Amino acid sequence: MSNPLFLVLGVALLSMALRSFAHPLLHKLGSICVLVTSYLVGYFLTGFWQVGLLCASTWLLLPWFEILTRVRQLRLPADKTLRRRMPPSREVFPALHDLTASLEELGFEQVDDVGLEWEESQQFFRLFYKEDERLQAAVCMIDQGDFGFYYLSFASRGGDGKIWTSWNYPFSHSMKLPPEARLNRVRGDLSVPEMMESHRAFLANARVETKHLVALLPEEIQREIQRDLEAQIAHNLRVGLLLPAADGKVRYSWRGLLFLWVQFLRDFVRFS
Repeated sequence: MSNPLFLVLGVALLSMALRSFAHPLLHKLGSICVLVTSYLVGYFLTGFWQVGLLCASTWLLLPWFEILTRVRQLRLPADKTLRRRMPPSREVFPALHDLTASLEELGFEQVDDVGLEWEESQQFFRLFYKEDERLQAAVCMIDQGDFGFYYLSFASRGGDGKIWTSWNYPFSHSMKLPPEARLNRVRGDLSVPEMMESHRAFLANARVETKHLVALLPEEIQREIQRDLEAQIAHNLRVGLLLPAADGKVRYSWRGLLFLWVQFLRDFVRFS
């Protein structure tokens, strides 16, 4: 029994060592070693390779427990009405001040602080606009009680209805994007000026010039973002990822729950 034990310990230590490196390939190899360790534990404890395979697959199947017990019961508001709200405290969102200062240094004007709430989740937006480039920006924080994160986005609205967005949202989408959306995902370690340059390059590669973009009044930005959120809900209702629920709310269909699981697998591969 000592040889299998040493083998399991060896693979486990190898996974820890590989995941301590910043190189993405070594990090992914470390994640594979975690799966191999789980397989070996199940196999050596029972002598059946099927049990080993089940133990390894547990890492990929565990999200189904969360999806079936919590997400399946979740009800989302179809009406995404944004309301003015106070910004989170510095203790809750310490990066907000620095992000605001960086955007203002780039010529953006702060427009408003808005947000929405549903069940245990809260979403906060600080909105900005740069008139000479017809470019809007938003700092967004999502607080789900025991878990929170923030991201930054730049958006340009074409006269043809297309919306060109660059953002550093850290996860895969929980819903499908509407057909008019064009997305440029940037790395999370980019600075605010680097993100803005990436967005400019995004527009240039698509041959979108400033004259092709819609000019907005600052007070119109909140309304347009609200329309974007509601358009995404409507699109996912059309494609069957969402279903109508009571009290004007929506819920995930079984197809939508499967979509969420696939998105989790993508993040598992990307972050591993």
